[in-house]
Amino acid sequence: MDETEFDKFAEEYQRLHSANIRISGEGPEYFAEYKVRDAASILASAGFSVRNLDVLDFGAGVGNSVPYFRSHLPGCRLTCLDVSKKSLHLGAVRHRGTAEFVHFDGVVVPFPKDRFDLVFLACVLHHIPQREHETILAELHRVLRPEGHLIAFEHNPYNPLTVHAVNTCPFDENAVLLKPRMLATSIANVGFERAAIAYRIFFPRALASMRRFEAWIKWLPLGGQYCVHARKA
Repeated sequence: MDETEFDKFAEEYQRLHSANIRISGEGPEYFAEYKVRDAASILASAGFSVRNLDVLDFGAGVGNSVPYFRSHLPGCRLTCLDVSKKSLHLGAVRHRGTAEFVHFDGVVVPFPKDRFDLVFLACVLHHIPQREHETILAELHRVLRPEGHLIAFEHNPYNPLTVHAVNTCPFDENAVLLKPRMLATSIANVGFERAAIAYRIFFPRALASMRRFEAWIKWLPLGGQYCVHARKA
């Protein structure tokens, strides 16, 4: 993982992201919140309490998800981890006192085993060379408590609008989109169980009234993004 690659976009991330997703009719806040809201729903459906959790936001960047963890996972103790020191500094200033911002060297997750209840990744792994995925996922498995959850969101390479957005986004210049089954297999290979795939973001804001039907079509591999949820045995 290249720290300088992320540092150079840290200050402009919000503006670049907003411009890149304009076609959806939504801003970065919508996409940040839906992922955290989905994570809370997944945990609740699995019978896991969503209160007072220890949460690791892996690849947190400038902390766009921080406010939504506060509202959807009440009382959580949130740690934001990233390779970009500049992004972490900006996040710590924006969200002073609401999360811990910690630097990641790209290899070893700097926490003891069995530390967290939830590891959350929001469109992070496509920035990391695939040869490194299982090493990093094994580290995330190590720091999860038994029965802890990993929830990873990624862009769907089968959706042409998503592919176009990634290909034209400055901070995705070196991104390689991951096939859902490939990611689920990598997650299973490092010891997670019951890796389940669900597709999301089928409708733009102009068709927002249709979004209530997304719960019934999560099996359809046409959504703009997808989620892989797995549990540590």
